[in-house]
Amino acid sequence: MSQLRIYDDTRGDAPLATHTEHAAIARELAAVGVRFEQWQAAAPLAPGASPDAVIAAYRADIDRLMAEEGYQSVDVISLAPDHPDRAALRQKFLSEHTHSEDEVRFFVAGAGQFTLHLGDKVYEVLCEAGDLIGVPDRTRHWFDMSESPYFIAIRLFTNKEGWVAQYTGEDIAERFPRMTPHASAGAATTVR
Repeated sequence: MSQLRIYDDTRGDAPLATHTEHAAIARELAAVGVRFEQWQAAAPLAPGASPDAVIAAYRADIDRLMAEEGYQSVDVISLAPDHPDRAALRQKFLSEHTHSEDEVRFFVAGAGQFTLHLGDKVYEVLCEAGDLIGVPDRTRHWFDMSESPYFIAIRLFTNKEGWVAQYTGEDIAERFPRMTPHASAGAATTVR
C-alpha cells in the first residue's frame, strides 16, 4: 500500500502525519507542488523484463506525459533482490540531492521510497506499482529501494543525458527511516 509520512525535518523518529489513502497522499503532495497519481499497472512485468518490453507496454502513457511536459527521453530501471550491483546502486541514491529537472517515475512493479526535504518538513513517500510521482526540479530529496530491491520504474527526462544529481552534502538522509523489504514479494515497508 502506498504511504505518505510527514516529519519535522529535525525529528526522523516521530511522523507528524501518516496517510495511506491515495487521494489524501495526492492532496498533501499537491499542496507542496509534487505530482502524485495512481495509474492502473495493467501490463504484468517482472524485474528483469527488457526496457523495450516495459516501454512498449506503457507507450501510450509515456507519449501523453512527453507531450504534456516536454520530456525528451525515457528509460527503465529494473532491479531484483539478486542484482549484483544492488548495494552500490542503493548507495548512489541515498544521499540528499537535487536535479536541474523534474524527477518523474512511474512504478510498473514493486516499490521504492522517495523522501523529499521541503522547507522544514520531510515527506516520505512509499510508491508502489501503479504510482506516478513527479518531484519538481531543485527539490532536495533521496531515494531508497531497500537492501533487497524489487521494482521496475519508467523514468522520464527533459535532459537527454538522463539522471544527473547534484548532492547537497547534508547528512539529513541518515536521520530518517530507510525502506526495508516486506515479507511478501513486491511489498515494502519503512523502519525507523
